[in-house]
Amino acid sequence: MDLINEAIEFEKSKMNNMSTSDRVAATREAKRLILALNEIYKKSKDTKLMDIMKCLTAKKKKIEIRLKGKPEVAF
Repeated sequence: MDLINEAIEFEKSKMNNMSTSDRVAATREAKRLILALNEIYKKSKDTKLMDIMKCLTAKKKKIEIRLKGKPEVAF
């Protein structure tokens, strides 16, 4: 499937030296891939798809943390 290959390629891509606009585009791309894979997963219940979605979600969260900055500790 083309979508699965695209998701695996995104997962393997390096995220070094990205500008803010590149990070925003990467998070949007990750969200698009996750939602598309989720639609396929609903029908097939394939565990490999779930694993790919988990990895994409983890990568997306790392990029979002970098975008938002580290949270301040409130006392």
